[in-house]
Amino acid sequence: MHDLGYFREHLAEFEQMAANRGVAIDFAAFRAIDQERRERITAAERLKAQRNKASEEIPRRKKAGEDVSSLLAEMKQVSEEIKLADERIAELDAKLSEFMLTVPNRPHSSVPVGHDAAANVEVRRWGAPPKFNFKARPHWEIAENAGILDFQRAAKMSGARFAIYRGLGARLERALAAFFLDMHAANGYTEILPPFIVNSAALTGVGQLPKFAADMFPRRHGPLADADIRSRAHQPLSR
Repeated sequence: MHDLGYFREHLAEFEQMAANRGVAIDFAAFRAIDQERRERITAAERLKAQRNKASEEIPRRKKAGEDVSSLLAEMKQVSEEIKLADERIAELDAKLSEFMLTVPNRPHSSVPVGHDAAANVEVRRWGAPPKFNFKARPHWEIAENAGILDFQRAAKMSGARFAIYRGLGARLERALAAFFLDMHAANGYTEILPPFIVNSAALTGVGQLPKFAADMFPRRHGPLADADIRSRAHQPLSR
């Protein structure tokens, strides 16, 4: 998420970015929310300063034998106004955070402006594309025919864009993962094995939420979910 101060200072650049990318962002709503938030914070700070001053004045007047009932009544009203102001500021903070999470990153200045692949610029080329004396087939088709990838069963289990690796395919996937982990560890990196389940705050921090919320697999709660997990954990491997 972008820093709010930086976003304010470069608002025109973000508006141009959104126009270039064809992204619909309600910048007018942001301006209205941000303006009201700052006004509410300023007003609340004045009220709190007034309350702090009265907190020092009340004991002094009591000590002098003066009547402070009117000042106490006034401060009661001020405290109520502060409470309402803080609640509204919290609401505006939440709206601002929600808005900021929808703002995409600004691309590098070298990225060309375009609306389809035709605007892409070739930066460099290494080698030459191979030429075959036969019709080339995609790797997924070859892998399915070889029996090392299974897309149909994976789609039933997890939806589109997933595959089940079988036999040599599973061994190849595991070997590639081990190879790259060993290579990186040998070059100064520390191997980390994180949890497989993370909370929404972690997903928001890395930008997966809220944009990709529909692609997430919600965690089920309750005895049924626990029993389901236990039953799957005890299922034998297929042969």
